[in-house]
Amino acid sequence: MKQETGKVISIRLIYVILFFVILIVGITQGIKYFNNNEVVQIAESNQENMKQENINIASRKSEQERATSRGENLSRKQENNLSENTEVLEENNQEKEKTVENIVNAADGIVIEEKKTISISEVKISQNMDLTVRTGLSREDFIKLMAGVKQDTSGFFKQNAGTIYDLCEEYSLNEIFFCGLISAESGWNIAQNHRATHNYISLMSNGKLIYYPSVESGLREAARKLHTNYLTKGGKFYYGKTLSAVKTKFCPASTTWVSLVYGRMKQIIK
Repeated sequence: MKQETGKVISIRLIYVILFFVILIVGITQGIKYFNNNEVVQIAESNQENMKQENINIASRKSEQERATSRGENLSRKQENNLSENTEVLEENNQEKEKTVENIVNAADGIVIEEKKTISISEVKISQNMDLTVRTGLSREDFIKLMAGVKQDTSGFFKQNAGTIYDLCEEYSLNEIFFCGLISAESGWNIAQNHRATHNYISLMSNGKLIYYPSVESGLREAARKLHTNYLTKGGKFYYGKTLSAVKTKFCPASTTWVSLVYGRMKQIIK
């Protein structure tokens, strides 16, 4: 019985050992399985991460390329704008240079014109002079000349010398002739009827002096009609540019008109 009992115990021990061996093998295989599976998952995860990183790198590279492209386009636009602005600036500078050149030329012209003026003592008149040729005096000297005319007792010529000079310049009239004619027609004192109508060279309509509303308008109309009608070729009363030619239609019945006007002119230029 003891031998059988010992056998039974030996067999059970063997089974226990086998059980533990199988259990250990199973655990070992399970651990290997789980380890291998984890390695696979880690590897797959790493591959996914690498793929995503590659995608991110490609995306960043693409974004950098687009940014570079935008920067290049912006740079090209800036260069084009700079080029256009430079061209506009050059054109403006050229225009400014032309303007400055024109101003300089105009200034040169003014200087030349000033050099052509003569002194009061150099003014010459004659009975057969061209009445459209200016005296050559400056405006200041003409005003000074008329201020010294003693016969101008009313002060009319002294007061209006600047206006007379400007109108003679505008309508190409000799200043001494224009003043001599006014004096001959209205008197040095300017007769009342001429003063009231502002009509200083006896411009008539229906046998009456034409009325003008102001001194300046009366002087202007006198200068304009002398220039247009009597001293310009094609004018309805044009017969030449001398006193005798103007007399032909201006005062045809008088035999003393030329000498009267010229005599008043000589009173201005002594």
